[in-house]
Amino acid sequence: MADEITLEVARYRPDQDTEPVFESYQVPLRPHWAVLDGLTYIKDHLDGTLSFRWSCRMGICGSCGMTVNGDPQLSCATFLTDYAPGPVRVEPLRNFPVVRDLVVDIDDFMDKLPKVKPWLIRAVDSPVEEGDYLQTPDELDAYQQFSMCINCMLCYSACPVYALEPQFIGPAAIALAQRYNLDSRDDGAAERREVLESPEGIWACTFVGECSAVCPKDVDPAGAIQRYKLTAATQTLKDFLLPRGAR
Repeated sequence: MADEITLEVARYRPDQDTEPVFESYQVPLRPHWAVLDGLTYIKDHLDGTLSFRWSCRMGICGSCGMTVNGDPQLSCATFLTDYAPGPVRVEPLRNFPVVRDLVVDIDDFMDKLPKVKPWLIRAVDSPVEEGDYLQTPDELDAYQQFSMCINCMLCYSACPVYALEPQFIGPAAIALAQRYNLDSRDDGAAERREVLESPEGIWACTFVGECSAVCPKDVDPAGAIQRYKLTAATQTLKDFLLPRGAR
């Protein structure tokens, strides 16, 4: 194996660039080095002006999402040896405005996330002294997969609907709404319904499935969306056929 590999990194410096350009860097090709290690080497040894986000380096925080050779990836969990002999092209996540180099503006995602109320909503809060809200293993299994979302936004970068319709709430937000809708401790499904069933919600999804294909935690947001479509259709039929008190 070669001792080095070329990283072709998208650079965009708004004070001097009118559009992104690519710069090539030679970085060591070491066993177990991720793309993030290569970028850190560039910043530490070759070009201190390179900008990118990272935090935990362990595939947990979700902040180091980038486009690596055309695919949305966590750069801390994408290894340079898998791309040898190179080159490896590193770009910012698609479908988001670029702030600088590999850093994107995530305000749209942060604005949409609270709209689905991704937290436990209780009709009646029990006093603390009464103890915890207990669950069975089956009740935990009902939502656990959707709880694994780390808000990395790779699914938004891969989603063709979000690319064309930026008003779409998006895969991660809907999957997180399902995480709470399916939680036995939660009473907030009715409060999330209006947002989820809006034209910008589940019905905008065309079930391409790219969101689930790129998810690093196997959350399956496409599955969450389709599952809620069935729930929404069933509830709409009940609303039509049954008196309010019988629903």
